[in-house]
Amino acid sequence: MTETWLIVGLGNPGAEYSRNRHNVGQMVLDGLAARMGGGFKAHKSRARVLEGRLGIGGPRVILAKPMCYMNLSGGPVSALAKFYDIDPAHVVAVHDEIDIPFNTVKLKIGGGEGGHNGLRDMSKALATKDYLRVRVGVGRPPGRMDTADYVLRDFGAAEKKELPFLLDDAADAVELLVKDGLLSAQQKFHPAKV
Repeated sequence: MTETWLIVGLGNPGAEYSRNRHNVGQMVLDGLAARMGGGFKAHKSRARVLEGRLGIGGPRVILAKPMCYMNLSGGPVSALAKFYDIDPAHVVAVHDEIDIPFNTVKLKIGGGEGGHNGLRDMSKALATKDYLRVRVGVGRPPGRMDTADYVLRDFGAAEKKELPFLLDDAADAVELLVKDGLLSAQQKFHPAKV
């Protein structure tokens, strides 16, 4: 298999944001990097990258964490896609999703951004919405809490106990997506409708 995949973990740079709900995409990439046995290195595209293979004989992947604020993610993603000559159909955005419950992973290609500024900037920079998304559920804000305030907070105590399992599931979803395709990953991670 010669296809190369660009897997982007969306988030904000800096220690103060590292455990926020909004950074769950970058947390998933840290898990994938651990599986690959490598570390991220600075790249001229304003991102930290890790090149390698997912699993034995798995596809070649570029894991990327943009080193800019979420709403400016498109520039580094577009620059990396050009640098590595990767078509948007082989770009995977791993991101937080308030429209699905915490502890849920869903996958799709294209569609709207649902108010997610990182996705909106990616769509603009790639000149298409037709890239893959691994949506990591963080749930909706409680009561009348502002969405931005909610996603820029760390996970709650009960969530932190479940978080390692969610991150593992999301990493599994990414692996299955690039190895076996979207439909196969959706069949595993989307609950059957009754």
